[in-house]
Amino acid sequence: MTMVLLGVAIAALLLLRVPVAFALLGPCLTYVSFEGYSAGLSIRQATEAVNSFPLLAVPLFILLGVVANHAGIADRLFEFALAAVGRVKGSLGYVNIGVSLGFSWMSGSALADAAGLGKVEIPAMVRNGYSKRFAVGITASSSMIGPVMPPSIPAVVYAGIAGISTGALFAASVAPAFLLAAGLAVMVFFLVRRKSGLRGEPFSWAELRRTGVRVVGPLGTPVIILGGILGGWFTPTEAAAVGSAYVIILGAVYGRISWRDLFGIARETAATTASITLIIGASGLLAWILARERIPQKISETMLGFTDNALVFLLLVNLLMIILGAILEGISVLVITVPILLPIAAEFGVDPMHFGVIIIMNLMIGLLTPPIGAVLYVMSPVARMPVHEVFRGTLPFLLPLLIVLLLVTFVPSIVTFLPQLLGL
Repeated sequence: MTMVLLGVAIAALLLLRVPVAFALLGPCLTYVSFEGYSAGLSIRQATEAVNSFPLLAVPLFILLGVVANHAGIADRLFEFALAAVGRVKGSLGYVNIGVSLGFSWMSGSALADAAGLGKVEIPAMVRNGYSKRFAVGITASSSMIGPVMPPSIPAVVYAGIAGISTGALFAASVAPAFLLAAGLAVMVFFLVRRKSGLRGEPFSWAELRRTGVRVVGPLGTPVIILGGILGGWFTPTEAAAVGSAYVIILGAVYGRISWRDLFGIARETAATTASITLIIGASGLLAWILARERIPQKISETMLGFTDNALVFLLLVNLLMIILGAILEGISVLVITVPILLPIAAEFGVDPMHFGVIIIMNLMIGLLTPPIGAVLYVMSPVARMPVHEVFRGTLPFLLPLLIVLLLVTFVPSIVTFLPQLLGL
């Protein structure tokens, strides 16, 4: 009954739009007080939750994404992708996906991708004859690639909670990210094949060379980050720091970042980091309460009594994560659910890297799902469209995302083959 009241209190506060961290802290502190524990215990549990070396990479990867936005890298990637596809029918749809794929190597946030790239891509697509709904739908959907493709902030958080190698999880996420891009490209093909027009400029080798030179610098970022991590040169934290410094230098060379801009960049990074850290700390206290009440063990016993099939378990997890991702912020769902579900997954023999990629993909799809899908609300002011119209635009693209999710769920080797190949 105590846990039921705790859950009802948290849910009520979330429905009242209380910030997630405070919606967790309030009921948890009340529980601690009624159980006779000191406030010092609450502080210690929250502090221990964020006292994790892998989580040190989070602010640096946030900094990397913020700097990449300020440096105008998205514009350069857009120009290059546009020159590469030429007069292919539906070219701007493919460009949209390609730019999100390229930008994902520098930004691990779907919200940053949707907001930053949407300002460039949506007006360009509307000017070239694409419906605004289609432009918004593909922009929002392709932003899902960012948190899956490394460097991924959710992956760093999951690795810290699960106690697995961040570099290995990064490697495990590469193939699913490319599959998401391929699935979206197939959907673009089917949606534009019967529409007239929708072709880009004639292909030009001169334009391709000009724009190609402009993206050489930005494309060095994933080489530094992933090459450094997988090659054993850097830890993920060190790679994020070196990558951030590299992109700051690029921005300065391009004339997009000055000394005056650094304060704003630091402030934006600090605000985002603080909000994530507060959520993780509050979730750490909640995780301690759940462990004290043996909630993970009870859920495990219930699920093992319901099914002994690992695939059925993963399908149930998919359903649960999409629902939670639609109503809660992704990082908070990670830190609340992973300590409960990961031991159960281990009982079913599910690889923790495979489980992590599935969890992250589900939460990202949840960002496109009402009632509180965060990307929908980010895209609404960017596109100047009501939220329900944004969702109608994204609806066709949910199909390929869900198909890829099921493919990754049923074929674990998609996730595990690259880490095994690299010996991670």
